[in-house]
Amino acid sequence: MTSIDPALRSPVPVPGRHSGARAGTTLALSSMLCVQLGLAVSVGLIGEVGPLGVAWLRLAWAGVLLLVLVRPRRGDFTRSGLLACVALRVVTAGVTLLFMCAVARLPLGTASALEFLGPLGVAVCRGHGAKKRWPALAAVGVVLLTEPWHGGADPLGVAFALGAAACWAAYILLTQRVGDEVSGVRGLAVSMPVAGIVATLVAGPSVFGELDWRLLIIGAGLAVLLPVVPFSLELLALRKLTTAAFGTLMSLEPAMALVIGLVALHQIPAMTSVAGIVFVVVAGIGAERTGARANSS
Repeated sequence: MTSIDPALRSPVPVPGRHSGARAGTTLALSSMLCVQLGLAVSVGLIGEVGPLGVAWLRLAWAGVLLLVLVRPRRGDFTRSGLLACVALRVVTAGVTLLFMCAVARLPLGTASALEFLGPLGVAVCRGHGAKKRWPALAAVGVVLLTEPWHGGADPLGVAFALGAAACWAAYILLTQRVGDEVSGVRGLAVSMPVAGIVATLVAGPSVFGELDWRLLIIGAGLAVLLPVVPFSLELLALRKLTTAAFGTLMSLEPAMALVIGLVALHQIPAMTSVAGIVFVVVAGIGAERTGARANSS
């Protein structure tokens, strides 16, 4: 009987898995860049309409734009898919409103790092085996970015950021479900108007009197940068990456926020924050190499 070389029994790498991870990572990174640029612009508007007003402008315009551009039909959705879309945008409204309240009280990098605890929690819960080392490494980076031992952060700002973190964790899980059940970006075209309605009920009445044509035009442009483009990219990314890998990749967002905060808002980071960037970048690279979904294409 002819013996079989044990080396031949080892699994053959599947190129599609690695290309899926790379494509998903590129989409996620592009989304993060749009988010941080949009947030930097949003911070500049807080003095005019307040944090809730900025969040409302973004969500309301995003809902209108997606309805007009995509024109979803009831026949495009199953009942469970439609319910997932609605739930997704309720938590999206929560992320947006709470995070804007957080950045009104905290530096952009600190608020983003605290918000990242949501994706990190998803990564820890959904990861297994050796893959859990990437969220652990990212957690070290988040601690260095936030420097909790100084105790100088605004407590209410921290509470807002943690609330946004909880909503973001739910957002990741629901986004992947919507992406799997609804083709294209039709899910966003249904769910985003729901987020706009929620934001209108919460923040609209306090903002209407402050609006003028200039703010409305700025709000429309801001809605394209955040959330229309990044949420569409995230929906596509989560079709190619596991929720654990996606959650760990989000560790790069606090680092991006730190850089954008320095360049656009002149928020100078401490050396510990720079060290935190190194940890989260390494964690993000590790997530990219191990995070393709088995059925990604």
